[in-house]
Amino acid sequence: MDGIHDLGGKNGFGTVDTSSGKLPLKSWEQRVLSMVNGSFGAGLIGNVDQFRHAIERIDPISYLSDGYFGRWLGGLETLLVERGVITIEDVNVAVRGLGGEISRVAARPSSSPDRITYPPAKFHGMRALTEPPLYAVGQKVTTALHGHSGHTRLPQYASGKEGTIVAWHQGWVYPDTNAHGHGENPEHLYTVCFSGELLWGDSAEPGTIVHIDLFEPYLSPVETGDTENHG
Repeated sequence: MDGIHDLGGKNGFGTVDTSSGKLPLKSWEQRVLSMVNGSFGAGLIGNVDQFRHAIERIDPISYLSDGYFGRWLGGLETLLVERGVITIEDVNVAVRGLGGEISRVAARPSSSPDRITYPPAKFHGMRALTEPPLYAVGQKVTTALHGHSGHTRLPQYASGKEGTIVAWHQGWVYPDTNAHGHGENPEHLYTVCFSGELLWGDSAEPGTIVHIDLFEPYLSPVETGDTENHG
């Protein structure tokens, strides 16, 4: 899904500050973490892919302004409204009670959400596959040039780019369908290596390489003799 969350490679956001190290969670962040874990345990969040997609759909300004657990809270509120546990007015009343502005409520629930019963979530997403992988380590591939309204793990900056398979991780739950209750549909997962110059042109730092874990449906082979410019 193309959206404000897909910030990789975009200019204007400054450098990543890593000087602060690990900080203890604030009390409100601890409460958000507990609510999210409790919602998973109660079956109100179907799986991690559904939760990620809910976070992607929150108000763009809130996404940039509210911090990590603020985004979690907006995603959780979105799903709880869609599940019928609370209403958006409940959220608005709580915000007013805390002196906040309704225009800054992060939750953006769908007016016609899918009423899907998700199977119990499993501890991890690795799954056995009977079909062999299409690609081998060392093979050149091109990523899909697409965007859709649903969840995907193919970042926008790496769409339509040529890279090289450097690792195969067997079968994993496919997020693009799992996020929407359309089944796990496991797919082969690979690590693909891209050059920074190919991704970002001459502005890339010299010698930069990027490794991205990508699912098989995102990839197509680069045929021998293919001279097309994928940048």
